[in-house]
Amino acid sequence: MATTIRIADTVHPSHATKSNDDAPGLHVGADDGIYNMRDFTRTATGSSGVDRDGIFHMRGISRTFSRSSSKDKRGLGLKGGEKDGEPEDDDPGLRQSGDFKSRQVFHGKLLWWLAYQSIGVIYGDIGTSPLYVYSSTFKGPPNYDDLVGVLSIILWSLTMMVTIKYVLIILRADNNGEGGTFSTYSLLSRYVNITNRDPREASLIEMKRHGTGDLERAGRHLRHGLEKSKVAKTLLKIIGVLAVSMVMSDGVLTPAQSVLGAVQGLEVVAPNISKSAIIGTTAAILILLFLVQPFGTSKIATTFAPIVIIWLAFNAIFGIYNLAKFDYTVLKAFSPGFAFQYLIRNKTDAWRSLGGILLAFTGVEALFADLGAFSRKAIQISWLCYTFPCLLLAYIGQAAYISVHPSAYANPFFNAAPPGTLYPSLIIAILAAIVASQAIITATFQLLAQIMKLSYFPQIKVVHTSKIFHGQLYVPMVNWLLMIGTVLVAAIYNNTTSLGNAYGVCVMFVTFFDTCMVSLAAMFVWRISPYWVLFPWLTIACLDGVYLSSALTKVPDGAWFTITLAAILASIFILWRFGKEQQWAAEAADRFPTTHFVKQGDEGPIQLKQIHGGQTLSTIKSFGIFFDKGGATTPPVFSQFVIKLVAAPEVIVLFHLLPLETPSVPPENRYTVSRLAIRNGYRLIVRHGYNDEVITPNLASLIREQIHYFIRRSIPGHDHDDEHQTVGTHLVPTEAENTHTSSDTSESATDRDTKPHSNGDSSLSSKEPTKGPIASSNWNGDDLPAQLAKLEEAYAHQVLYIIGKEQMKVKTGTGIFRKVLLHAFLWIRDNTRTKIANLRVPMDRVFEVGFVKDI
Repeated sequence: MATTIRIADTVHPSHATKSNDDAPGLHVGADDGIYNMRDFTRTATGSSGVDRDGIFHMRGISRTFSRSSSKDKRGLGLKGGEKDGEPEDDDPGLRQSGDFKSRQVFHGKLLWWLAYQSIGVIYGDIGTSPLYVYSSTFKGPPNYDDLVGVLSIILWSLTMMVTIKYVLIILRADNNGEGGTFSTYSLLSRYVNITNRDPREASLIEMKRHGTGDLERAGRHLRHGLEKSKVAKTLLKIIGVLAVSMVMSDGVLTPAQSVLGAVQGLEVVAPNISKSAIIGTTAAILILLFLVQPFGTSKIATTFAPIVIIWLAFNAIFGIYNLAKFDYTVLKAFSPGFAFQYLIRNKTDAWRSLGGILLAFTGVEALFADLGAFSRKAIQISWLCYTFPCLLLAYIGQAAYISVHPSAYANPFFNAAPPGTLYPSLIIAILAAIVASQAIITATFQLLAQIMKLSYFPQIKVVHTSKIFHGQLYVPMVNWLLMIGTVLVAAIYNNTTSLGNAYGVCVMFVTFFDTCMVSLAAMFVWRISPYWVLFPWLTIACLDGVYLSSALTKVPDGAWFTITLAAILASIFILWRFGKEQQWAAEAADRFPTTHFVKQGDEGPIQLKQIHGGQTLSTIKSFGIFFDKGGATTPPVFSQFVIKLVAAPEVIVLFHLLPLETPSVPPENRYTVSRLAIRNGYRLIVRHGYNDEVITPNLASLIREQIHYFIRRSIPGHDHDDEHQTVGTHLVPTEAENTHTSSDTSESATDRDTKPHSNGDSSLSSKEPTKGPIASSNWNGDDLPAQLAKLEEAYAHQVLYIIGKEQMKVKTGTGIFRKVLLHAFLWIRDNTRTKIANLRVPMDRVFEVGFVKDI
């Protein structure tokens, strides 16, 4: 049974972080205590932490303390504050080049396989648009000039909005392979100081801010203004969050629209089918669609791809047939002049009709969001080589048929089907409409995983469904919520006309947001002169604006639903981010090296620093493992434990977890052991992938072995461990299997990812150590054998897993509005944390330290 202790009062005196100038190299914002990248630049240029261009390097954080003057250290009670020459924590090695996520690059057969899969997922939505674009655009049988004008707009919209804007330009604005508006915001945040990050996760973010001299004068001024403006930074944050929420709201609408439309197609062969039968069949198909999502993107895409490929082939063949048989003169629509003539001739009616024409490229926002599940080259190949030509032929062929049979506009695909192909085309149309929603479902999984990384949503279970394609994800909770939402929407709206009125507004908002975000990326990431960016941005933004203004006319007729849902989701995301920033500020006082809290006493025992009372700590005869996620300094549970209990285990291990976005971490990069500034104190960092199982019942044994090898390697003349026939501090894992799941364990141990859940995943087992780097030692070689003996003695006596459980309460005197927001955040936080019982360690060895902080 786990032992629990609750500590309610504050730990550190308020002056510990009161001045921004007390600690060169470490700037803690006076207003909120959050590490701000720009503040690091201002206070520590020239230190190891910040280079001349303002790029902050997390590894420098531990070194910067030791290089500060003793006067500065005394001001904060940091290491060296008592007297010069005190031992200091070794560099923990929290930041390594291999820790950062990198874009996967595919070639040859894998690339073509991925391109094949992308057809099955990405183009179901945009590919089924020929079913309803003309019927949504015209209110009656069109004349020839209007028909050619609309066709011209469709052709050039597909060319400008999809091919040029998205496929050739925006897909390049990926964030290490991830796509979507929010990923572009994340990309910008690595090159421009526009956001704060969780200090414990900052070491996993590769900042690439270009030097001032690398930007043109206009670009420098724009970046400086953006970084200084709170309004601009807030606006970018809102745009990023709104884009995600709008795609997700469409994720509720699109499956209902596409499946309901497919089932209503049965009326062609069964006119007497009842509405209740249609709704029931739609609900059953929707449930089945979401039930297959756990199989993973790769399997689903491989299954759905033949359906979409055949569907697009039908459209292309029908188009060629109708073009040759009826009216080839519609080909003149490739001249954009006919589009302008249509708009000028019909004025307001033409503008309103754009709300129907934009359905020709709905789904393009999912194309960008699904980038992480596939790759830029795969999407470009599948679009340019197959989907784009097929769609062009489909719309041209339908126009050729409608020019001779104007009344066919109401159901152009089936009316224009060649003789004898009606039933096959009906079957494939129904199947294509059913799988059309896969694009938005996959996009929703991708986007939610992205916002969790920047702390806009609680950490929930995320499953990596492919060992080969690392970006293919499945989020169980979101899947089931989407299923419930789509079934309800289909039942409430019960016809595609009502659903169609709600469709399109969010798409145009997202495409406009993408235009703005990528324009900023062009200036600050790609270093293109703002003068060169301005004209293309104005051109595309005007196109977006015209379509958006037309789509907004649908708001009273049904689009209010998706906008309202998007606003609710965005409010939840922003609320969570607001609460997390307040949490980071409250935790700032714990974010220091161990030497800020304790020191090695003159006669041996560990003592608290004078700033915390100076008492000598009692020794608990045990092997104490303090849990923490990968942080830059000391786990909060350690400071709470030693200061409040005035005691410490005989052997102290600070256990950090660094989750990396890879299936499994190579053995030579997995473990890093370093010494603390106190005797018998160590830090163990475990880098793990999403297939690696970290928290196992034999965790203490693995940790002991790692430290054992580390000490032996530090003893002169013992570089080779003959007993194990190897050297180093790393262990070989078993083979990685199955999928990753990422869940939120007790925030004491971590705020996120204390344990990747698995189903037969690889275990970080202690079979055989391999070569690895050896950190420097704070103690001379004569003392090392004694430390080795102490390690074995403490481990044999008792193992303690010391886990913190951080509780938070709203400060007295907080304003009513702010108090309501914080209480809402704390309620969500308390209900999304995984309980301590879920840790796979012996519960009788778990020691939980609860403590309370004010926010």
